[in-house]
Amino acid sequence: MTGHNSISNCILVTGAAGFIGFHCTRKLLLEGYRVVGIDNMNDYYEPQLKYHRLGQLGIKPNHIEAIPPTTAVISDTFPQFTFYRIDIKDNNNLSNVFKKEKPNYVIHLAAQVGVRYSLENPNAYIDSNIIGFINILENCRHNAISHLVFSSSSSVYGASRNMPYSEHHSVDHPISLYAATKKSNELMAHSYSHLYHIPITGLRFFTVYGPWGRPDMAYYIFAHKIMKNIPVEMFNNGNMKRDFTYIDDIVDGIEKVMLKIPVPDPSWDENKPDPASSSAPYRIFNIGNNHPVDLFYFLQLIESNLGKTAIKKFSPLQNGDVLDTYADINSLYAYTGFKPTTSLERGIAIFTKWFKEYHGYSDKIPV
Repeated sequence: MTGHNSISNCILVTGAAGFIGFHCTRKLLLEGYRVVGIDNMNDYYEPQLKYHRLGQLGIKPNHIEAIPPTTAVISDTFPQFTFYRIDIKDNNNLSNVFKKEKPNYVIHLAAQVGVRYSLENPNAYIDSNIIGFINILENCRHNAISHLVFSSSSSVYGASRNMPYSEHHSVDHPISLYAATKKSNELMAHSYSHLYHIPITGLRFFTVYGPWGRPDMAYYIFAHKIMKNIPVEMFNNGNMKRDFTYIDDIVDGIEKVMLKIPVPDPSWDENKPDPASSSAPYRIFNIGNNHPVDLFYFLQLIESNLGKTAIKKFSPLQNGDVLDTYADINSLYAYTGFKPTTSLERGIAIFTKWFKEYHGYSDKIPV
């Protein structure tokens, strides 16, 4: 990527202490970009994991806690990495970061995630995913951003059973508030792209997994419960499929998309509007593995890599859950050449090795 990754190109990554945000930030830093990361370090899941991720990027917990939240922290490892502990719903603090750091690109990954938590705490999703997102759009509008890339989700496909899921399909039937906020983000982004000619690309992520992952995700929960001899719940009696996508493939796709700035689609027809493109500089893409896997096989891989068998508990389908996910990634491949290269077998082996080391189930404990 030499030639693109000049240190003069500043990239703002929101949610930089999150799972995808951390991996994305690390890849960009290793390639020589100047990166500004922001995160509110909330406690939706154990904040210590977020601090440890930042530690891998040269930002120590005492650095963050010793200064006011809006003050920049410079990495010990990557001098071109600056971190701010702020919440995107606080527009004053967010605007100050934009004005001070002057990013060329924005990779917006901060969000309140989780389908099931949206049933318990809907206001958290409005604060982060709606109010926070409009703040991002407004700051991109007023700061001449070259390209905004934002995270959407496979959950926007909702009640649809039209497989594989395609960006050219309608997504008007979300079955969780989380999905509804992600669909809202796509609509809000399109309106800003149309009104203010901001180049914007949305990526619908399909079940991302890997080391330093999210503890609320099924693969992480399975690993913990197997090691602690706690029954693993198999929802819908285990009759589910997911298009599991390894984290390195995801961040490769994000970078490819960031460097491909969208332009208005000259073939877009207002009489037959395609949801995936526009007369504005706007695009929506699926980013997944294009290979759905049965949940039982997925669990077997985790068991075999941990060397331990799960105690299984069969339960009905939960509210907000979809039965299957399956990404059609032909559009993203045609647009950027994106193609996942990590098999599920290899990805799970890497995750479980990290999991055992990080949680003390093997001799090697990370610093």
